[in-house]
Amino acid sequence: MAVQKNKTSKQRKHTRAANWKISAPNLSECPNCGELKASHKVCPNCGAYDGKTVVDMSEKKAD
Repeated sequence: MAVQKNKTSKQRKHTRAANWKISAPNLSECPNCGELKASHKVCPNCGAYDGKTVVDMSEKKAD
């Protein structure tokens, strides 16, 4: 079992813990409609992925 040689100071402990931060999601522009969308996901605005219409969004807009 590992035993520490010296006590870890509060500053060292808090500095190490402070580096766990959340980052903003990477958004890319949809080539079909130009809206921002998450990478490798279907566009929520037009329903296109990889230049092809995958989801029919006319039903959603009718609601």
